[in-house]
Amino acid sequence: MRTVSLSACLLVWAVALHAQSGYTTEPAKADAAKADAAKLTWGPAPTAFPAGAKMAVVSGDPGKAEEFTVDLSLPNDYRIPPHFHPTDESVTVKKGTFLVGMGDTLDLAKTNAMKAGATGTIPAGHHHYAATKGAAVVEVTAMGPFAMTYVNAADDPRTKAHQ
Repeated sequence: MRTVSLSACLLVWAVALHAQSGYTTEPAKADAAKADAAKLTWGPAPTAFPAGAKMAVVSGDPGKAEEFTVDLSLPNDYRIPPHFHPTDESVTVKKGTFLVGMGDTLDLAKTNAMKAGATGTIPAGHHHYAATKGAAVVEVTAMGPFAMTYVNAADDPRTKAHQ
């Protein structure tokens, strides 16, 4: 009898806690996310990206061996040639349309259009490319330190800068 009473009490407590958290925490999370977005410091993206992109660090340090999240602001018709990363990369589209394709050749006809709210993960080592249709903002979460290797070395903006 005691076990049934304790189980019933725990169930009622869990339901009450869930109901309460649904009313109080969700708006707070949304408000906190808006406040955090307003506080981001934007600057040019690292030289590994083609010119024109802006980046803001949301959390972590992309230069350290830890998880990080960055927001990338990309202009209309921006293209990132085929490349890969040593770690998984999770992407959330926050604004606009982000086109993503897999393979060694940038082919816009073979991209998947990700619109605001869409999410996806690209496994470590998978060759992929991206472009925008209109201006876009994407959030990227990965494990640092950040590294980006272009499939074709001639596409690497860091190489082009030294030519």
